[in-house]
Amino acid sequence: MSEVVPYDAILLVSFGGPEGPDDVVPFLENVTRGRGIPRERLEQVGAHYKLFGGKSPINDQCRALLADLKVALAGAGIDLPVYWGNRNWDPMLEDTIGDMADDGVEHALAFVTSATSSYSGCRQYREDIERAREAVGDDAPKVDKIRQYYDHPGFIEPMIDNTRRALEEAPMGSRLVFTAHSLPLSMASTSDYEAQLREAARLVAEGVGEAEWDLVWQSRSGPAQMPWLEPDINDHLEAIGPDASGVVMVPIGFISDHMEVIYDLDTEAAATCRTLGLPFVRAATVGTDERFVTMIVDLVEERRRGVAPKALGSLAVRPDFCLADCCPQPQRPPAR
Repeated sequence: MSEVVPYDAILLVSFGGPEGPDDVVPFLENVTRGRGIPRERLEQVGAHYKLFGGKSPINDQCRALLADLKVALAGAGIDLPVYWGNRNWDPMLEDTIGDMADDGVEHALAFVTSATSSYSGCRQYREDIERAREAVGDDAPKVDKIRQYYDHPGFIEPMIDNTRRALEEAPMGSRLVFTAHSLPLSMASTSDYEAQLREAARLVAEGVGEAEWDLVWQSRSGPAQMPWLEPDINDHLEAIGPDASGVVMVPIGFISDHMEVIYDLDTEAAATCRTLGLPFVRAATVGTDERFVTMIVDLVEERRRGVAPKALGSLAVRPDFCLADCCPQPQRPPAR
């Protein structure tokens, strides 16, 4: 076993979400900052949140994950404090890293709630962390990011079980449909995002004994003229509706039941299914499944002690440290 790397804290990093109606538009302004999106459009999008009292589930889900992770780390004999910071809403990364500096933390290891590679799901988080460190100043701790975990058994095995339960509830012969957040093609082309999601979907489908399955996309935003990963989930449902006895939807691109799951799938896609007369079951996300929480401990030990990485897929395991030029932000075409 190699020498322990002297990390002195763990940092959970997530997207963030509003905690009440008054937070919705300010939160969306944080998400879209720099894009020049008018407030009227943000209020339209905010209507999705107001269907749920203006509160996203994601912060409560992070609190639950944080609590379980602390227990799992202690059970593994890892005596490190665990902090939590978000990209777009309280607790903001800058405030959390400031607290870490005040507590004397020098070198932290960050777990990000995105299992795959992409600019928005990987590199942007690293950039957010660096901006927060710069804002805190010279006392800010160094922060390293844990690798992608899309094919780690602690993610795949719970998803196999969740998918199997959904298939048992669905009509015989239901179509197995995996979903993930769509990206502009210009962003998808700069990473292994699609390949990693297809690999994760393949592993889950094999685990439940299903040879036929689809990977489709959801939660698209942005101008219609910009090409994104397709097909959209609702377009796909309409295409398969006449020939399917039912559909089992598996949100393989998400680790918890946050807004993109409870609105885009449980509300919008479910309404499409009802219109088509198509029976619909949605598989659960991993959430705080014990195997998933243990996976985080495994990933911490990979970095701290050089423990061999666990991976089920046939793709190469991602580098332990992200390369300097990985997942670059796509360049927007010049305005005409």
